[in-house]
Amino acid sequence: MCTSIVEIARAEGMAKRGADWFPLSQAVVAYDHARHAPLGDVITLDFLNAGLGPAARAGVELTLETAKELRAALDRAIAAAEIEEAEVRGKGAVPRLVRLG
Repeated sequence: MCTSIVEIARAEGMAKRGADWFPLSQAVVAYDHARHAPLGDVITLDFLNAGLGPAARAGVELTLETAKELRAALDRAIAAAEIEEAEVRGKGAVPRLVRLG
């Protein structure tokens, strides 16, 4: 039975299928029975650009546990990247005394 659990988000980036890279326009996250993986129900991630036709799609089927681990890894990487961006761009950087002469 289909779960009808589907979330669609705008996506900006690139994906690779075979030897070719293509620009993304959408990311689709769904929970349903696996189509390709020898598993039961899975989280499916589809990265696509509908304007480029069906070949512009990269898909992944993950167990719920793997999806949770991926989410945690993304949360950690995003948090670290936000700190890095704040330091590089000067947002929230700690002021330092500058010695003259």
